[in-house]
Amino acid sequence: MGRFVLAAVAAVLASPAAQAQINSTDLKWGPAPPGLPAGAQLAVLSGDPGKEGMFTIRIKFPAGFTVQPHHHPADELVTVIEGDFALGMGDTFDRERMTLLKPGGYAVAAKTMNHYVTSTGGGVVQITSHGPFAIVYVNPKDDPRNAKK
Repeated sequence: MGRFVLAAVAAVLASPAAQAQINSTDLKWGPAPPGLPAGAQLAVLSGDPGKEGMFTIRIKFPAGFTVQPHHHPADELVTVIEGDFALGMGDTFDRERMTLLKPGGYAVAAKTMNHYVTSTGGGVVQITSHGPFAIVYVNPKDDPRNAKK
């Protein structure tokens, strides 16, 4: 019985859930993917956004940050960690139709549902989704990857 308990404890400690335990002060921030406007930073909490499977990331963005209407191939579960974050649904950016979320706020952007975001003061959001991560802009001119260099 003792060996079984030790084996079970070892399996739990080696599981991805145990490996995903992290404090916010230990996050490793880097540039966000090129599909997002300049200025955003990203930290991976668990999984790999570039591969098939669940992942959780945090995105840190500066004051005035805006992402024009877009969608993703999987549901996005968004929690505001710090700052402010306004979210609107639809094909056209419309500040009047946005909902302001504050720390602790939560939203779901269903797969293929066009949505857009902005932040007046900047902040951090946590996103859980199913990879691989992709962002598809309603208007290709809004896609930072299409900007002239």
